[in-house]
Amino acid sequence: MSRGREEAVSWFEPLAAQLQQEGHRRLLVLSGSDTWSQTHALTLRDALSGDWLWVGNDAPVEPHCAPQALKNLLGREYRHAIFDARCGFDVAAFAALSGTLRAGSLLVLLTPPFAVWPGQTDSDSLRWSDSDTPIATPHFVHHFCRVVSADPDALIWQEHQPLPDFPLPSAPDWQPASGEPQREQADILAALTEMETGVAVVTAPRGRGKSALAGMLLRRISGRAIVTAPAKGATDVIARFAENHYHFMAPDALLASDQQADWLVVDEAAAIPGPLLEQLVSRFPRVLLTTTVQGYEGTGRGFLLKFCARFSGLHSFTLSAPIRWAAGCPLERVIADALLFDDDVVGAIPGGAPEIISLEQNAWESQPQLAADIYRLLCSAHYRTSPLDLRRMMDAPGQHFAVARAGKALAGALWLVDEGGLTPALSQAVWAGYRRPRGNLVAQSLAAHGGSPLAATLLGRRVTRVAVHPARQREGVGQALTGSAGAHRQQDYLSVSFGYTEELWRFWQRCGFVLVRMGSHREASSGCYTAMALRPISEAGQALCAQEHQRLCRDARIIERWNGEKIPVDDRWEATLNDDDWLELSGFAFAHRPLSTSAAALTRLLLAVSLPLEALRGRLEEGKEDAQLCTDLALHGRKSLLIRQRQEAAQALELLDRCRCERLKSDVLQWQFFQ
Repeated sequence: MSRGREEAVSWFEPLAAQLQQEGHRRLLVLSGSDTWSQTHALTLRDALSGDWLWVGNDAPVEPHCAPQALKNLLGREYRHAIFDARCGFDVAAFAALSGTLRAGSLLVLLTPPFAVWPGQTDSDSLRWSDSDTPIATPHFVHHFCRVVSADPDALIWQEHQPLPDFPLPSAPDWQPASGEPQREQADILAALTEMETGVAVVTAPRGRGKSALAGMLLRRISGRAIVTAPAKGATDVIARFAENHYHFMAPDALLASDQQADWLVVDEAAAIPGPLLEQLVSRFPRVLLTTTVQGYEGTGRGFLLKFCARFSGLHSFTLSAPIRWAAGCPLERVIADALLFDDDVVGAIPGGAPEIISLEQNAWESQPQLAADIYRLLCSAHYRTSPLDLRRMMDAPGQHFAVARAGKALAGALWLVDEGGLTPALSQAVWAGYRRPRGNLVAQSLAAHGGSPLAATLLGRRVTRVAVHPARQREGVGQALTGSAGAHRQQDYLSVSFGYTEELWRFWQRCGFVLVRMGSHREASSGCYTAMALRPISEAGQALCAQEHQRLCRDARIIERWNGEKIPVDDRWEATLNDDDWLELSGFAFAHRPLSTSAAALTRLLLAVSLPLEALRGRLEEGKEDAQLCTDLALHGRKSLLIRQRQEAAQALELLDRCRCERLKSDVLQWQFFQ
């Protein structure tokens, strides 16, 4: 029989006291029915003093927040918390919550019964699986349960089972930080206070005192300083240590102002879009950037790879020793193990000729170490890999992998995802702008921004990640991996979408890819324009690739004028309208094709007619921004402006050929009635 609740509480009280004494934190999993787990969580909450933040979508008590809102609380601190994973498990929010907990805390995780959990659908899967309905996530659940069950310090209490006798290992008493700089902090502060000009970056996992360090710096420096961050609430620690030297401005407000200061301090800088951050940094003589690089935020490593690399003479510092809890924290360890935060796979140098091996998702069960090493290698090499990707790799439909294995170590890894195969009616609806179903990044873009309404009916396999061990780069390993992916003859093409740089494009060219699209907006994470490329496999894939590349060459001059980025294709500009232009213009005039996609065809349309067309000519020929055009034309907002621009395009088409215009209008309007 289970011990009574009173007996359980009497057991947890000394545990909490010991955790406080040792400066540690631990995970407690309550696995059972909804009623059982919630009842016991509330009992613990009533028995042990603390903040007890409840993270879940249907929290029964205050304080609480939804998992997706937890990012607004980063930088704050709590004692004890409850995370509800009974219906869906947002593992990034779960890990982030652990980073907010002070020494002496329990993190209570509510899960379904372990025996049925693998077969239950996970509502969080809607965010990452590209499925229309929630899916079960057995590979992740099995992995998570294996990790926590094997951890000697993870506390697991299951319904209908007695409360296990958890040993309470003894550790030295912990001395909390006094508020004075620790050794690592003191060394960094000394270097920063002597910095005359330039940019410094401090990176660290959670709990290492980087926000406290920023506050200490503000208290020491002379002159004026401004603090900015994605959310003001996340700078509470900075404010506490800076005392009356704290002055906050939101990033967009700061950029719009004429404020000047001797220092700019940017907390969690990796979460601010790169282009905006670059403008901010250029405004101030001294800048301190702090960010988390390991784990659940998934942007910090890219911050180092993509953003910080552009600064010559960058002052880079790292904090490694925990301050908010003692070293060897059991909670930090079990979460790092469960979410594979350790990327030491790059430490083992693979020697010898690599062997290319294909893998499917069942490798998480049959070869869990190899599958984990793939994820770790991708984490170490790619700036966007995060726990969301771990869930996708494990359980989302249509995922495929290949590795270049040299001995027992990985020289490279490739991650592919199936795309395309839409019905003709749905592909046409995507082309016309009536639908954007989940997933199919490149396949949908080929339809939504390309010239073929049936492009998304073809079967593609997209390279979503490729990574090569640093010691084996420039040996052709990446090319060999992508070459192996082309052996799947049931596909029409391989595709890739990436933030365009000359170096990256040279790599994809060497892999046999052909550029077919350049985006009109910079990615927030990298500050680069999105480029898409294809490597055709079937005859249909070859025809699509040739058509889209020719379209890009024909329109490159206008796209370059639109986004200011040189496109590495031959300039094959034509000023006269062709059949593809008529179809494109009908999609803009009578359906929902975007102006940026139709800009080149619209430019040719303006050359073909002498009508005033003020809304179109003002944007495409005179380069006026939407706000200015709305003012000039007395229109109320961008929606009204776009309606006017579509009307003008229709007017011009009717003038050129009324019968053809009406025929195409009828065809395009029919595409909204898809099955």
